[in-house]
Amino acid sequence: MRPKLIERYKASDRINHWFTALCFILLALSGLAFFHPSMFWLTNLLGGGTWARILHPFIGVVMFLSFLGLTVRFWHHNRMTDNDRKWLGQWRDVLNNREDKLPEVGRYNGGQKLLFWVMVLTMLLLLVTGIVIWQPYFAPAFSVTLVRWAVLVHAISAFVLILGIIVHIYAAIWVKGTIGAMTRGYVTRAWARKHHPAWYREVTGEANPR
Repeated sequence: MRPKLIERYKASDRINHWFTALCFILLALSGLAFFHPSMFWLTNLLGGGTWARILHPFIGVVMFLSFLGLTVRFWHHNRMTDNDRKWLGQWRDVLNNREDKLPEVGRYNGGQKLLFWVMVLTMLLLLVTGIVIWQPYFAPAFSVTLVRWAVLVHAISAFVLILGIIVHIYAAIWVKGTIGAMTRGYVTRAWARKHHPAWYREVTGEANPR
């Protein structure tokens, strides 16, 4: 490792992340195609309407398993603390980039942790409801009423997840250097010291990162 860089993500972490992201893109686009006729043309990305309907649930299972890998890797870094709750409460300082007024941040800030758990919840809901509405394999085993409710919850969960991913992408672009961490695996010491001082101190051993 170069002396002025700190490893933030291993190669296996990055591969896991981008594979999950690819699955999400395919699912989001095909799901939107099923949601409204005006977007049905998006099914062409998976070979047309029939293939899209066949592949969508299978890709969903693959994405869930891939995201499960990310959850196992990072859940312990995303446990909420009092500092995280204070960070979320000072959202005005967050939006105005007044990081000097915010509680000390570890590997992830309160917003990142909240988004992580929202993704965990929506992924679980999408998996469960997706199984209930999966034709022709599982849906016939459930009542029509349950399937209808599952369709509604599935759509709402997908909408929340898509919004969450949009926020995730925006935040990654907003904080310069974040995308590079997930493409190259490393961040500068200055970046870590500024945005994640507690994590910086943990990985470098420096007493006063600020």
